[in-house]
Amino acid sequence: MPKYKIAWLPGDGIGIEVLEAAKLVLDRLRLNADYIHGDIGWEFWCREGDPFPQRTIDVLKTVDAALFGAITSKPIKAAEAELAPSLKGTGLIYRSPIVRLRQLFDLYICLRPCKAYSRNPLNYKEGINLVIFRENTEDLYSGVEFYPVPEELSEILRHLSPPFSAFGGLGSDQYAVSCKINSRKASERILRAAFEFARKYGRKKVTVVHKANVVRATDGVFLEAAQGVASSYPEIAWDDANIDAMTMWLLKNPSSYDVLVAPNLYGDIISDLCAQMVGGLGFGCSGNIGDQLAVFEPTHGSAPKYAGQYKVNPIATILAAKMMLEWLGETQKAQRLEEAVAEVIREGKVRTYDMGGSSKTLELAQEIGNKL
Repeated sequence: MPKYKIAWLPGDGIGIEVLEAAKLVLDRLRLNADYIHGDIGWEFWCREGDPFPQRTIDVLKTVDAALFGAITSKPIKAAEAELAPSLKGTGLIYRSPIVRLRQLFDLYICLRPCKAYSRNPLNYKEGINLVIFRENTEDLYSGVEFYPVPEELSEILRHLSPPFSAFGGLGSDQYAVSCKINSRKASERILRAAFEFARKYGRKKVTVVHKANVVRATDGVFLEAAQGVASSYPEIAWDDANIDAMTMWLLKNPSSYDVLVAPNLYGDIISDLCAQMVGGLGFGCSGNIGDQLAVFEPTHGSAPKYAGQYKVNPIATILAAKMMLEWLGETQKAQRLEEAVAEVIREGKVRTYDMGGSSKTLELAQEIGNKL
């Protein structure tokens, strides 16, 4: 049996608590692994000016996979205000460490399964079983942003046709610019990942989500790439839909969809919508997957108002651990874990507050562990 090296990244707030719950069930599964702690999150921004220190990056270069809790992110001014006094005025700008992690390690697939487990009181409808592939490195999350706007960019804007040229005449601190960048290479590889998944697991249809009727250049690249990739998978049906219509049709007819694939921002939106349909963020798990490394996490935030109370639902993180087991090739352990989660939800004896119960985080994890 191989011994795995797992990076353990609790982060902030309830991230610490839900990872503690995940460790409980992994230990019950007797996963043969060393868990290597990594510093990440708001605390390290405040103290060091870096929420993703180099020492953590070095750890991630040596491991088989990582499990991540949650991080706190705040707007620019709030981030500046909480820097250590010795770091104020140094020009440091807060960037989300999870976005940076995805880009640095080229974790280009964000895989988000959304499955309605039987008798979950929070299910929108029974039988939902969607999988979302979200491009994870580009689009509006590329991190290419300007505020204040440099003179070189203002000069370009001044040469656009009216009314857009008016932006170039504004003061540099009167507007901001975020760049939406969609490359053909990144578009093709996330689309191919979605179609490969459909082929491997017998999924019947892939739906490509975009807004190419308005965002013609960047989303046009994504849609053109879809047409090319889909031609290599003639046995798999595919269609496309605008992001705004998609949010409506998912609510109306979720059973009409199977695998969804989208650029970064749209994928983020629809995956949260789908998570809510199967119980909310307490059930939303995610994998950030590249060719050499994968980092698994719940999709919820750090919920600082609940930190230290051990009241939040750990199932999202436990399902993220299940995804990690699949990545490691431990398919039997992954199946056992999912079956245990499903049984606890179906029985309904132990439930956290979001499910209408009063059980604590570790009590629910313990009950899942008892089913293994």
